Formats: sequence, C-alpha cells, structure tokens
Amino acid sequence: MNISEQTFQQIDRAIRKIAEKYPAPKEASLMTDIHIRVTQETGEMVAYNDDDAEINRCVIEQWINNSDDNFYDQIASVIRKCLNKQKDMIEQMSILKPFSFVLENDDKESVEELYLVDDETVIIDPDLMEGLSDDLDTFLEKLLKD
Repeated sequence: MNISEQTFQQIDRAIRKIAEKYPAPKEASLMTDIHIRVTQETGEMVAYNDDDAEINRCVIEQWINNSDDNFYDQIASVIRKCLNKQKDMIEQMSILKPFSFVLENDDKESVEELYLVDDETVIIDPDLMEGLSDDLDTFLEKLLKD
C-alpha cells in the first residue's frame, strides 16, 4: 500500500487529538491504555480507553474498502511512524506509565502493540528487527571459523 501524505496528516491529527484529551499536568493520575480500532471496510479509526470509552474518531479515506490481506500489518507500520514522530507529546500525556497504544481490529481483537510509553523500556519497530536473526547467525559462523 502506497501511503499518501493526506493519510499521514489524518493520523497525525488524530494522535494530537488523543493527546489533548490527556494534557500534561504536574502528576499523572489516570491508568489506561489507548486502543486504536480500525475498520477495514469503512476506513474508520477510533481510539478508546480501557473502559471502552471513545476518545477520538476519524475516517482515513485511503483505507475505505481496502481489501489487502495484510492490511493490519501495513497500517501498524504507518501508525507507529506517526506515533514516533509525536513521541515527545505522547510521553507527556497524563496517563500513568507504563501505557501502550494497541492496534485492534473491528472485532476488538488485539493485532499489535504499536507504542509503549515507559521510562525504562523501549519497543523496537519489528521492521527494523527483520533479518536480525540471520545476520547474527552469519556473524557467529564467521567468528567461530576464525
């Protein structure tokens, strides 16, 4: 899927609106995760808290009636990039750490953890880690030969 600039802008705007619901006070007082549900047929992206209360809703036009089999894998990468871009704002949200942004399908099933906010833990983008095992095996082989 070739992602348009408009799609990135729509997701960025949605993330900003989510963060605005949890402004940075002196002390975080709420404990929740942010669940992002995307409906493949309608392109609707809705954010919920742990109590299933809606935080934000938008429609990503490019995703309407998308029939790709790996739709959720593709959009996870896009949403993750947008979250990383707004990292400073997200990490200041008034939610007790650790908390996560989790991608869910329209059946409320967790598809993937997109972003973890914690002072001590970092989740690395799976795309970055792709092929790492093979690289380490090759490195170990060369090292053992020497």
